[in-house]
Amino acid sequence: MLQSISIAAVLAFASVIPIACATAPESSADKRELQEEAEQAAARARQHDTGLAAVMDSAHAYAVFPKVGKGAAGVGGAYGKGVVFQNGRVIGYCDVTQATVGAQLGGQTYTEIVCFESQQALQHFKDGELAFDAQATAVAVDAGTGANVDYRDGVAVFTTNEKGLMAEASVGGQKFSYEAL
Repeated sequence: MLQSISIAAVLAFASVIPIACATAPESSADKRELQEEAEQAAARARQHDTGLAAVMDSAHAYAVFPKVGKGAAGVGGAYGKGVVFQNGRVIGYCDVTQATVGAQLGGQTYTEIVCFESQQALQHFKDGELAFDAQATAVAVDAGTGANVDYRDGVAVFTTNEKGLMAEASVGGQKFSYEAL
């Protein structure tokens, strides 16, 4: 019960953070830059793990967050902007907000890729109905990990290029927002 209350509090906090940040970059130059960063991050992940490349190719759509920054000292947070791809084309922009509480200290950046198994899973994401709690796990991209992907509620999450140092035993959640082109 206490864990459910903590998660609800963290998600409520996380839902307030994006108000200050627009989901899509404002200028066309910033949009191009984010798209290029997302394409490069996806290419690196595909090259590193051919199994992940197969998952991305067979997914209905996927979102790439090239740089998610995360920091914590007891209470933690993370934020990153991304691009949603469907059939090889950009269909919109997105962001991820994460809030956590618990024993945690440090900071890191990483790339996050969210694959959608179906139109329904993508629509939940677009509608802002996709949020992960403490039980959701991301698969760290390593050679061969994509070959054994297991979608959960139509979504598979991968992280790669982790940089920094983070010690963490916390509960929290991720919330996403989406803006069409």
